[in-house]
Amino acid sequence: MNAEQPLLKVSNLSRFYGGRIGCLDVSFDLWPGEVLAIVGESGSGKTTLLNCVSSRLQAQAGRVEYRMRDGRLRALSDMGEAERRFLMRTDWGFVHQNPADGLRMTVSAGANVGERLMAVGARNYGQIRDTAVDWLERVEINTDRVDDPPRAFSGGMRQRLQIARNLVTAPRLVFMDEPTGGLDVSVQARLLDLLRGLVSDLGLAVILVTHDLAVARLLSHRMMVMKDGRVIEAGLTDRVLDDPREPYTQLLVSSILQV
Repeated sequence: MNAEQPLLKVSNLSRFYGGRIGCLDVSFDLWPGEVLAIVGESGSGKTTLLNCVSSRLQAQAGRVEYRMRDGRLRALSDMGEAERRFLMRTDWGFVHQNPADGLRMTVSAGANVGERLMAVGARNYGQIRDTAVDWLERVEINTDRVDDPPRAFSGGMRQRLQIARNLVTAPRLVFMDEPTGGLDVSVQARLLDLLRGLVSDLGLAVILVTHDLAVARLLSHRMMVMKDGRVIEAGLTDRVLDDPREPYTQLLVSSILQV
C-alpha cells in the first residue's frame, strides 16, 4: 500500500429520511494509518454518515471508493453484495457502541474471534483456538475465559472481545461508533488506552464517531464537526479543539473540560 495514496475516498455523499437531512454533500479522504473523528451532537448526522460510508446504509447520492489490497481504487457501488460482505468480514471492521450488536452472544468468546478467521479460510481448529487465545490476551481478557459466552462478561470485557473479533483478520480500516459509550469512566479510560495502543501498533485507519471530544482528542489525528447533516469544520484534531473557527464548534469545545 502506497501511503501517499488515500485508502478511502468519499465524494459528495448524501442521505435523506423523507424531508429530513441525514447527511448532505460530505466529501473527505482517509489515509492509511489515519484516525478521523466525526463529532457533533445527537442528531448531527455523524452516525448516518458512518453507516453510509461503511455500506450499512445506502446513500442516495455520492460515491465511496476503497483502495483494495492490489492497489486499485474500487467504488463500493460497483461491487456485488457478496464482495461487499466479504470486505466487511475481512479487510474492514465495525465496532458497535453496544457490543451485543457486534457479537454472537450465545457462543463462546473463542468462537466469536474464530468465526472471523474462518471467513478468510482458516480451517485448522487448533490454530484458530490458539489465535483466539492470543487475541484475548492482547485485549486484556483472561485466557481461561476463552470458552465462556459473552453474556457472562462485563460491558467493558464485551467491548474488548468485540475489538478482538474485528482485529483478528488484520483489517486495514475499522469503523467505530461511540466505542466507549455507556461504560463507566474508569472502564472507558482502560479501553481508550487499549484502543490507542492497538491502532498505533497495527497501523489501522479508523473512522471514529463520538460525541466525546476528549475521546476524539486522545485517539484521532483529524476531526470533522457535523451539524444538521453537514460538515461545518474540519482539520487537525488539536487545531480544531484548540482554535475552533465556527461558532458551533466553539460552543461544543466550551461545553467540556479541556483535557
